[in-house]
Amino acid sequence: MRLLLDLGNTRLKWALQAQPDGWLARGAVDWQEDLATTLTSAWTGLPRPEQVIAASVVDAAREARVAAIAERLFARTPTWLRTPAHACGVRNAYAEPQRLGVDRFLAMVAAHADGRAPCVLAGVGTALTLDALAADGRHLGGLIAPGPRLMQQSLLDATARVRPERPGEIVELADNTADAVASGCWQAAAALVERFATRSAVRLGAMPALILGGGDAAPLLPLLSLPAGLSQDGVLRGLAVWANAQ
Repeated sequence: MRLLLDLGNTRLKWALQAQPDGWLARGAVDWQEDLATTLTSAWTGLPRPEQVIAASVVDAAREARVAAIAERLFARTPTWLRTPAHACGVRNAYAEPQRLGVDRFLAMVAAHADGRAPCVLAGVGTALTLDALAADGRHLGGLIAPGPRLMQQSLLDATARVRPERPGEIVELADNTADAVASGCWQAAAALVERFATRSAVRLGAMPALILGGGDAAPLLPLLSLPAGLSQDGVLRGLAVWANAQ
């Protein structure tokens, strides 16, 4: 029995794993919520895990808060997975492996374990991350850009007169500022994903499977002209694969 933790930029996602696979319980909590109260309510009464394994892209202070809750409720100290040079058949392209976000690495581990490579993985959240993964597990590299919502907020913060009076709709040609901002940012994200996938096909030797994950993956999917699919809980599934291999 393992408690798997994915500390993302916006939310903490967790799953209680019955070895070797399968979730007994799962959930998520936004960092803006009362973390201790929410997790205590969710975790009280769960079977005590033998291990707590965590992946994090947040600061040390939030990691410490989560660790303290796990130690208080389960008397377990989390094992923090930091990005390796290679694991579970995936080889990190970064010259300094630890600088690749562990969430990106674990999403590739999950995709490779599922037999979905060659593929391009797009993580659509606060940031838009793109990674190309060859069939043999080689990570060819990737890109990072603002996610579509962060792109919108950055535009509003940096301009004096772009002040939409309502949330915009995504349209092809906008006739008002609200729709123009929303449509421009979401379509820019879609265009980058498509360009990365088509350019990666040259190095991969074939058109890769396009896999979208993250909190904003679902609304981006219909904007793409390339075939694509959604991946749920890629980081948690990658953590499970890594833990099972130890």
